[in-house]
Amino acid sequence: MSLIFHTKDLSNSSFLITGGAGFIGSHIAEYLLKNGAKKVRVLDNFANGFQSNIDILSTYPAFEFIEGDIRDAETCKQACNGIDYVSHQAALGSVPRSIADPVSSAAVNVSGFVNMLKAAVDNNVKQFVYASSSSVYGDEKTLPKIESRVGNCLSPYAVTKKTNELYAEVFANTYGLKIMGFRYFNVFGPRQDPDGQYAAVIPLFVKGILHRTPVFINGDGKQTRDFTFVENAVQINVKGMLTDNPDAVNKVYNVAIGENFSVNDLYNKCREHLQSDFEPTYREPRAGDIRDSLADISLAKSLLDYQPTKRFQDGLIETINFFKKVYTK
Repeated sequence: MSLIFHTKDLSNSSFLITGGAGFIGSHIAEYLLKNGAKKVRVLDNFANGFQSNIDILSTYPAFEFIEGDIRDAETCKQACNGIDYVSHQAALGSVPRSIADPVSSAAVNVSGFVNMLKAAVDNNVKQFVYASSSSVYGDEKTLPKIESRVGNCLSPYAVTKKTNELYAEVFANTYGLKIMGFRYFNVFGPRQDPDGQYAAVIPLFVKGILHRTPVFINGDGKQTRDFTFVENAVQINVKGMLTDNPDAVNKVYNVAIGENFSVNDLYNKCREHLQSDFEPTYREPRAGDIRDSLADISLAKSLLDYQPTKRFQDGLIETINFFKKVYTK
């Protein structure tokens, strides 16, 4: 039985998920469809998304799909037409990608974001939630991370997400848009991109261990992350869109578990679950990476009743099993 994160009847509400063919977006869209939403529209250009995710969603009668780009303002307006709630997940992720191509990151993550905000205002969207990132903490070393204390950005990607938060605040104050941002901490789970230049670390580990091909760990592997299973990201998006708590809107929240593990821990747990003795290869640390990451999630708990449902170990087993099937077909 799937967990339920809402109390409202969804049958009279229409939702737009940008980036809904992608990893987190497709999970949010699927949750809403499974739970009887009147309409769930996805906007995606397949830059990071997959047709296979759309195939899963299109089995539901309430699903609609627009293939389009958030850099086009008219497409955004069309996508927001008749929509009550927006979950904006579309972005060009990845710190290394932003360092290699800062112009594209800014065009999608900043200009595309502003297009979506304007379209939401013009279409009287009730509530708008969006994906920010723990990368905005930058060189702030204090652990755990609290929302009010950020450092200097370490990558173009971090700058784009910090800029999103500034625009969100201005749109809330200037246009009355009810909005909230979610600083994701290393979200992982089934449907993450297992291939490509910027593939997520867990699929890469599983693939390398199974095939006994080189698995690279950047630096000494002792850097820590608050690994967050995707189900928790779905929960915060659903609760954020639907909350009636006036104190909850126009804020930014950490989305995590509140526990951290090293990359070495992660690799060893993957290897243990796959019953392998395959050793990783260590290489130079990656530019723009934060050394240690751990979230304080008390704000989300108190204002959005966010309660992580699946911790690192359980989510990891589910994720490894998913990718084991992908790589042993």
